[in-house]
Amino acid sequence: MLKVFSHYLPTHTLQQVLFDALTLFAVVLAAVAVLVTPTSAVDWAICIPSALTFAASMIALNAAMGLYRPVYQRSHRQTFARVALSLTVSVPVAYLVFGLLPWSEIAPHSLQLSVLLLLCSLLLVRGLVNQRQASALFVPRVLIVGTGRDARMVQQDLVRPLQRSVEVVGFLPVGGNERVEVEQHAVLPPGSLLEVVRNLRVDEVIVAVRERRGGVLSLRELLDCKLLGTRILDLSTFFERVQGQVRLDSLRASWLIYGDGFRQGWTRTFVKRCFDLVVGTALLLVALPIMVLTALLILLEDGAPIFYSQERVGRGGKPFRVIKFRSMRRDAEKDGKPRWATSNDDRVTRVGRFIRKLRIDELPQLFNVLKGDMSLVGPRPERPYFVDQLTQQIPFYAVRHCVKPGVTGWAQVRYQYGASVDDAAEKLQYDLYYVKNHSLILDTLVLFETVRVVLTGEGAH
Repeated sequence: MLKVFSHYLPTHTLQQVLFDALTLFAVVLAAVAVLVTPTSAVDWAICIPSALTFAASMIALNAAMGLYRPVYQRSHRQTFARVALSLTVSVPVAYLVFGLLPWSEIAPHSLQLSVLLLLCSLLLVRGLVNQRQASALFVPRVLIVGTGRDARMVQQDLVRPLQRSVEVVGFLPVGGNERVEVEQHAVLPPGSLLEVVRNLRVDEVIVAVRERRGGVLSLRELLDCKLLGTRILDLSTFFERVQGQVRLDSLRASWLIYGDGFRQGWTRTFVKRCFDLVVGTALLLVALPIMVLTALLILLEDGAPIFYSQERVGRGGKPFRVIKFRSMRRDAEKDGKPRWATSNDDRVTRVGRFIRKLRIDELPQLFNVLKGDMSLVGPRPERPYFVDQLTQQIPFYAVRHCVKPGVTGWAQVRYQYGASVDDAAEKLQYDLYYVKNHSLILDTLVLFETVRVVLTGEGAH
């Protein structure tokens, strides 16, 4: 894993992106050399930077659309939908890039068609290859300290069928009465951590032990391993890096206080606000025809009102009124008691079911973004009634309120739709990751991922 702009990216994914970009770059140059007529000299000083720009933009676009992110237990339908989405988006964008690049003299129509065909073939092959096992060129050797439940969870995340980018050399037992819940044959004989790291040429040590006091785990040995050049990870950092979430069961208040991240400086706030205003205005203009049509359909099916306003909890626990298209019957809460919205809620109208599936009902929240109550990306705002419940039942739930709530969020593109306390706890782990690491790059990635989720139906409600 590499950390880029506070966000962790798998090493094998970066290698795939780089390989495909260089492949497309080389193929474009080869196509230019073959298809351009001999009588017209090729200006390589223009062609090479242009080909590199084209290759980088196309691969970066598809990486943002999620083509390179492995989805475990993905169906063939989901694979086809993801590849189809990449092709549908890439072809018109490629034509746009062709028009912007200085290729008018060296890129005849036949060359453009050839490059587009090669691009589509590359994306199709990559989508099919990613359905199978992914691996990195340089596989790090990992030692897991511990043999209990946490060690088993770490191993399961490291050796998932579609992502074997590490080699687990074994489990090192520690003192105490820890139960052995991993494969017995993978448990190493008890011994010095430093000696095991040296003998097995370990690149990374993951400490999967919660209790470290009373001589159970020697901090001196961990320090010696780190000075030797070995990476040392605790459970919190491991789950943040691999799963893109801050796990509640391995979280401590001291880690929130002293750990990296969770910075809410004025520079980050200013950049995020400018991003919200520019992109929010553009999205509102593009979505305006869809919003008008949606309003007419709601009127025809169930009459007025078109919009649904409800109190939600915003940044710093401050309440505000969120605006959505009404997707439920007018008497959805006639008893006055708040209820969780479920995926097959019988209170949802026919139009409402359609606009909820495509998340069109969220579009009026762009006005909340322009007003400043919300951001484009952030934790989803919740009702005060549920916030009070969840704050009492889930530790650190209030941390998500240190940033503005969002129209979409990291939890929405990484976790399926759910409506329960358990689902709220699972989503909170992704929200905490976002609060800790949010940046302009992560916001842009979430927006692209939202488009993918909506169009492919992965995790949509």
